[in-house]
Amino acid sequence: MSKRPHATAAFPTADENAANFPSGAPILPLHSLGERIAILGPSNAGKSTLAVAVSEKLGIPAVHLDQLHHLPGTNWQPRPEAEFAALHDAAIHKERWVIEGSYSRLIPQRLARATGVIVITSNHWRLSYRYLKRTLANQPDRAGHLQGARDSISCRRLKWIFFETRNSNVKYAKVLQEFGLPTVQCHTAAALNSIYRTWDLPARR
Repeated sequence: MSKRPHATAAFPTADENAANFPSGAPILPLHSLGERIAILGPSNAGKSTLAVAVSEKLGIPAVHLDQLHHLPGTNWQPRPEAEFAALHDAAIHKERWVIEGSYSRLIPQRLARATGVIVITSNHWRLSYRYLKRTLANQPDRAGHLQGARDSISCRRLKWIFFETRNSNVKYAKVLQEFGLPTVQCHTAAALNSIYRTWDLPARR
């Protein structure tokens, strides 16, 4: 797979403590990410809310992969893998989209179609706090919520947040280097707030 020469993003290494934007890279203009934007990051990093804000700003449909992966009207019951993969591939082959979610096994074909990427990560304490706050609030109208589902605290989910997402910024950097897409990364709450201000996005609800 060929690399795209127009990429402008800088990527963190395993030893780099990216407190804000990596290597002092500026926030790219939103329009430079094109009209097929993939938003990657661990659970509870703020992907869904950002996807809605970017969608409203650009007039591009937002797609939440959690909604495709789970059956509506259930307590987050996964679809059969083949059915989910088919829904994912149908979504990415549309001409304009903002798709949020990771699902690592499907990232390569998503990035092959994407024109730009936003990566959001955070420390596991903040992710855990956001997960508990979101789950206890159980707001059916929140961005990315599954129709008919009820959020509940899961020890399995907390374990995932604490142990499986610690080096997520490094994981995403490695896969992104293969595609050379224009990329904006943020690894703190302050950096995420900077994105909203710089791009003049609708206020988070």
